[in-house]
Amino acid sequence: MSQPSWPSIQLHPHRIAIASVILLLACIATLATASSGDLAPEYIHCVQSYNTRICQSPSSSLDPLPLSLRLTHWTCLDNCRYQCMQAITAAAIASNSRVLQYHGKWPFVRFLGMQEPASVLFSILNGYMHFRGWLQIRRVVPSYTMRPFYIGYAIIGMNTWLWSAVYHSRDWPSTEKLDYFSAGISVMYGLFYSTIRVTRMERISRVLWGLACLIPLLMHIGYLGLVHFDYGYNMAATATVGALHNLVWIGWSIKHWNKLPYAHMPALWAALITLAMSLEMLDFPPLFGAVDAHALWHLATIPLVANWYKFLVLDTEWELGRSGHRKPFGSYLE
Repeated sequence: MSQPSWPSIQLHPHRIAIASVILLLACIATLATASSGDLAPEYIHCVQSYNTRICQSPSSSLDPLPLSLRLTHWTCLDNCRYQCMQAITAAAIASNSRVLQYHGKWPFVRFLGMQEPASVLFSILNGYMHFRGWLQIRRVVPSYTMRPFYIGYAIIGMNTWLWSAVYHSRDWPSTEKLDYFSAGISVMYGLFYSTIRVTRMERISRVLWGLACLIPLLMHIGYLGLVHFDYGYNMAATATVGALHNLVWIGWSIKHWNKLPYAHMPALWAALITLAMSLEMLDFPPLFGAVDAHALWHLATIPLVANWYKFLVLDTEWELGRSGHRKPFGSYLE
């Protein structure tokens, strides 16, 4: 059976690599510069007044918070801060004044107790894409060396986006650490399995490479969790490992650009994921009180996750063809 024709891809791998590196460096160098509204006297006075008048009054126990807020563990003081933040933000918008950040976040409009409802939704959809990928790998990828690593990637991806959804629902130190640590594990695992695939490591080499990835990961989590939670260091470390992961696949794409019909996919994916990450540089107040640059980043990664599993399946099929077990190319995607 003849192989299907593939459209000519007018993309140069070296240009994709350069663009990805430039975008990534820009993301690392960019920091949010929004003002801190929680230090404003107007906000401090509002919270103190609201807390005294509502939370500390004898009747406060007779007028509990709505069920959705109690289920998501909002306290009366938390609600005071939210109400003051929203009142000041509404006044700022009405007078065309600058919208400020509060406690390191934009003034999102909560929904059913969730602090950042758009980011929660997009995180769930990313997790769902990994769930679909997990089902696809289990269903269509036969006995193949990389199968357990791809299944592991899907499971880690689901876990990562679960904690992202939890963190964006309620921002506490515990949920923040679980979100950041899960993201770090996901990025390191991506470098781990990608290097195994690209270099075709043997079993002993895989074990040694696994230890080389695991030890610094544990040291990273231990430092952040037990010594000092350094946001700048965490961002730099995660971005560095992510850049190495992208460079591994860009190098693979360059090597196989004229040899494999799908060789462009990893390089293009690396460029697009870096472009999605660069949305963080925009850092604008949330549209409709829900969608900010961070939420757009999560939205942009949803189709990229689905396309990455498409690449993994195509690559598996091609690799099996090299060993004499080829099916018609593209049949695993049916």
